[in-house]
Amino acid sequence: MNPDPRLTEEQVHLDVLYRRLDEMRKTAARRLSETLLESAGTPQELSERESYERHYTQMLARIDAAEHNLYFGRLDMEHDDPETGSVRRIGRMGIAEADHVTSLLLDWRAPLSRPFYLATPASPEGVSRRRHLRTRRRTVRSISDEHLLSGEIDTDGGIGASVVNESALVTALNAARTGEMTDIVETIQREQDEIIRYPQRGVMVVQGGPGTGKTAVALHRAAYLLYTYRDTLERSGVLIIGPNETFLDYIAQVLPSLGETGVLLSTIGNLFPGIVAGAVDSRRAAELKGDADRILPVLRAAVRARESLPPQGVSVQFDGYRLPVDSELIKAARAAARATRRPHNLAQRTFLRAALDELATRHARRLGASPLDGSQLLTAGDLIDIRQELESEDEVVRTILQFWPTLTPQELLRDLYDDDVFRRKVTRGWDDDDRAALARPAHPLPDDADMSPADVPLLDELAELLGYRTDEALREQQIQWRRRIAEAQDALDILTGSAPQDLEDDLDPELLMAYDLIDAEQLAERQEVTEYLTTAERAHSDRSWTFGHVIVDEAQELSTMAWRMIMRRIPNRWMTVIGDTAQTGDPAGTTSWDRIFSPYVAGRWRQRDLTINYRTPAEITRYANRLLTRIDADQIPPKSLRSNGIEPYALAVADTETLPAALAAARDAHWPGLTAVLVADTRAAEAAASDDIDGIRVLPLSAAKGLEFDNVVVAEPAELIETSPRGFSDLYVGLTRATQRLVVVHRLGLPADLADLPAAGGQHN
Repeated sequence: MNPDPRLTEEQVHLDVLYRRLDEMRKTAARRLSETLLESAGTPQELSERESYERHYTQMLARIDAAEHNLYFGRLDMEHDDPETGSVRRIGRMGIAEADHVTSLLLDWRAPLSRPFYLATPASPEGVSRRRHLRTRRRTVRSISDEHLLSGEIDTDGGIGASVVNESALVTALNAARTGEMTDIVETIQREQDEIIRYPQRGVMVVQGGPGTGKTAVALHRAAYLLYTYRDTLERSGVLIIGPNETFLDYIAQVLPSLGETGVLLSTIGNLFPGIVAGAVDSRRAAELKGDADRILPVLRAAVRARESLPPQGVSVQFDGYRLPVDSELIKAARAAARATRRPHNLAQRTFLRAALDELATRHARRLGASPLDGSQLLTAGDLIDIRQELESEDEVVRTILQFWPTLTPQELLRDLYDDDVFRRKVTRGWDDDDRAALARPAHPLPDDADMSPADVPLLDELAELLGYRTDEALREQQIQWRRRIAEAQDALDILTGSAPQDLEDDLDPELLMAYDLIDAEQLAERQEVTEYLTTAERAHSDRSWTFGHVIVDEAQELSTMAWRMIMRRIPNRWMTVIGDTAQTGDPAGTTSWDRIFSPYVAGRWRQRDLTINYRTPAEITRYANRLLTRIDADQIPPKSLRSNGIEPYALAVADTETLPAALAAARDAHWPGLTAVLVADTRAAEAAASDDIDGIRVLPLSAAKGLEFDNVVVAEPAELIETSPRGFSDLYVGLTRATQRLVVVHRLGLPADLADLPAAGGQHN
């Protein structure tokens, strides 16, 4: 059989591409090595060297990430293009000849590549032929051509194709899951591409049912934005927020595979620097902490409660006198501090100054009163001296500041949870059950691991109310910097004083001393330990960092308090929000996008819908869509792209617990690919204790959000519904995690929407 000439042609070009890629890799590695060997005398030279090091390191990462499936598409255009001629070859990164003039491969994000994703026979976008290539390592394996002007499809016989040539897409969908998300750069569909390249800034909500590719679209949009707006976003960064660590591990390889390595991935629980949120809240506690209307007044009251008044009898010893620190004095100082409208810790200086001024005035009034007529004998200068002496007395300052102490968010939150009296004081209008839901003994752990994910937005809110790690930290850094400059100047002064004095005058200009070569500020800089970090690394450690773009996945699960924290990090409100309100499982989550965004951008947000379910076969969506109708009858269910002929079935068990039976069923079946057993969140401990064997994972349903598996076993649907405030939404999520087959194992009765599932027997394959 003669080889397909198309394979030969494309293999020749693929060989050229990989030779050029290897040259680029070798050049970048050499330049990185040379950069690391360079000396850097001045801070500017050091900064430049670090910049080049970062540039070449990132270039190597992009080259390595593009190694797999480098070249996947080709467009033959109806008319020649000045830049590319009649042929455009498309891949994971742009590659040019060594002269940087001749293009060998277009980056998939480039404007010239867009017809690859948009062209259809009805609207060919100037494309006469679109070619899909499948490669393995550095070899072309198959080709599928689509003649858009004639509507003909021509394949090499290995893959079936539909009218719109979905062969590559269907092959990818039928491939076994690996536990890590793969990119969709070869198979992006028109409605996805329009969202990925959406040009307008502002809040864009991408609403889509299960399997519509929401997460993939979000990640590819991040890659596209970094490519298109690199100058802006390399400085400010892109933040991607996911629902849990499992999800972040799942998607972690996608952006590097698209050539981007500078994006910060985080959960809400990791968004406050230094916090490792390890505690677990009850559902009611998480709901209360997420409700801004309920918890914000409590946090504000907690801060104000620490701005207290003294009991009777408080006084300080000063200069042989006992000076009373009474409520009148503290009230006046407190009023002055609150009038500044500054956060608590940053207003402390005003409070102390006002209290010392009043204390000095009182003392001067008593000390300097004339015995004849009571007139004041002390001058304004005397009053200033008394004020300064009071401030130098540690006991005086310590006594005053106990009524306006320096606070940290962690300490204040622990007090709220641990102190029954304090909690009752700041939760006016709450009932005892809700107060009890917040109660938690204070056991501080390293990295504040005693905090829960729902605590993190509260810590962030308290940080704003307190001025924690913001202006205060900057002021302290400036003080330390001035101190280092002073120390450096002292060192230079010593060198100046020790210079030889008996040299001949005409020789003096020829002798260079240290103070001739460096000033105090440069010497201080030499003592600084400079740490050069990527944008993502700097953003991760800086609570006040603001990003250029934020992407939020599984956004329907976020509480109103979580949204407050996110909005602080994106003041320009340029966001891509991914979610499905029908899948909301968290009681603090949302079922209305307008309710979330109206307080921040009013009517200036836009919703785009994804309508095709690429993940879930039609055999499964038939049952899932019944639940969707129950959850939200107004939502139009996405259409399943494919049918795989594998019918879901139910396995009833009577004499054993459901989870062991579900595990046994999965193990005995020996299905190919990745299998998950999903249980109610109330069985999270049992799920954690169940070892993953033979590719089987046991997960509480909340941990499966956003994930997909070849095979899914849902254990006890009735329990999922009964133990969750949004049980039908949880069950809907569980049913739609599978890409191939679904099994329901139950001991209790099945919900009405699943009552007609075929029983185990001849139905499964």
